[in-house]
Amino acid sequence: MSEPAILLIEDEAQIRRLVRAALEEEGYRVLECGTLKEGLSQLHADNIQLLILDLGLPDGDGIAFIRELRTQFALPVLVLSARSAEGEKIRALDAGADDYLTKPYSTGELLARVRAQLRRAPQEGATVETQFRFGDIEVDLAQRNVTRKGAAVRLTPIEYTLLCAMLAAPGKVLTYRHLLRTVWGNAFVESNHYLRIYVSHLRQKLEDDPAQPEHFLTETGIGYRFQP
Repeated sequence: MSEPAILLIEDEAQIRRLVRAALEEEGYRVLECGTLKEGLSQLHADNIQLLILDLGLPDGDGIAFIRELRTQFALPVLVLSARSAEGEKIRALDAGADDYLTKPYSTGELLARVRAQLRRAPQEGATVETQFRFGDIEVDLAQRNVTRKGAAVRLTPIEYTLLCAMLAAPGKVLTYRHLLRTVWGNAFVESNHYLRIYVSHLRQKLEDDPAQPEHFLTETGIGYRFQP
């Protein structure tokens, strides 16, 4: 099998050149194309580790493409789009995208988001991770233990369930709807205030400075992201 690659689907040649140059300078192998049809063919033909996708493409809608993609592939998807409305971001993330970066963007942020997605990309033969460490926090899902500097941290059942939901997707933007459905169920998908309260609880118990969190980050108007 060929070396893993990043696939960029973007119809603007200048943006493709800039993104490719930035990624290749970091040592990544990059494939590129300008249409969804070409991109789908490349996904089937090559060993793609990450997809970077524009939404406005000449032969179809990027959000519909993400939904189709999710029926066939589990690889992470980073949307790179000029569409900056919160509704567009939420639609893409709910469709199955893992992250969303709005144009114009900084090269440093693009590379950081790529690294975050590649860290959580499934590896061949990998086992399910049950132990996590971030900052002074250690979480053992198998034992249901959470410690901070070696001392036990007491979490309520809801706080623990929310923590597990966020740990399951490090670096991924999780929408309010997704987290509410996962933790509380379908009847609570509009209850965003529940999330604000319980994310605040996690920050108080697990962040060094809850007012300036490093791990449980807010994506304004969209949801939250766990950053190890």
